[in-house]
Amino acid sequence: MEAEQMNYVCVYCGSSSSSGEQYDRAVKEFAEACLAQDIGLVYGGANSGTMGTLADTMLAGGGEVIGVIPETILERETPHQSLTRLEQTETKEDRKERMTELADGFVALPGGLGTQEELFTVVGQAKHGLHGKPCGYLNVAGYYDSMVEFLDHAVEEGFVSSAQRELVLVESDPHALLDRFGTYDPPI
Repeated sequence: MEAEQMNYVCVYCGSSSSSGEQYDRAVKEFAEACLAQDIGLVYGGANSGTMGTLADTMLAGGGEVIGVIPETILERETPHQSLTRLEQTETKEDRKERMTELADGFVALPGGLGTQEELFTVVGQAKHGLHGKPCGYLNVAGYYDSMVEFLDHAVEEGFVSSAQRELVLVESDPHALLDRFGTYDPPI
C-alpha cells in the first residue's frame, strides 16, 4: 500500500517553557523539516512554551499553521494571534477530535502529561482501527528513552502485541521521522 501525501502533521508539545535549550532547538529543527517537505502544522494553538516556538518557526518560514484551542483552556493559555487559522472548540475532547480530523500524522515532541495523553489517544484509536495515520515520538536528547523502554517491556510482558508496538515510531532526527511517516504502512 502506497502512503498518502502528508499535508498536515499534528504536533503535541509543551505550552510551558522547558529548562533545556536543546528542546527549543529541536522544535525549530522539526518545524524546518516540515517546511522542507511542505507539511503544514496542526497544534494546540497556544502562544507560549515550545508550542509558541514551533508555530513562530513555521510561520516565519512561510508554513501553514492551524491552531485548535478549547474554551476551557483560554483562561490559562493565550492563543497565538498570527496563525493561518485558529479554531476554537468547546472542550478538550472536541479539540482532540478536531486535530485528529485535520492531521495526516501525529508527533509528540518533549512535553508533559498532556502531550502523553494526546499521543496515546491517537495511538489507541489506531490500535482499534479508527485511523491508519502514523504516530511517533521525536526523541530529543533521549527524552523518550524511558517511554521506549516501557513500550518494549510491555511487549515482553505480553500486554502489548508486536503489531501494536509498531504503531509508535521513534526517531531522534526530525527528517528521519517525517520520512518514516511518508512511507508508513499501518501494522494493524
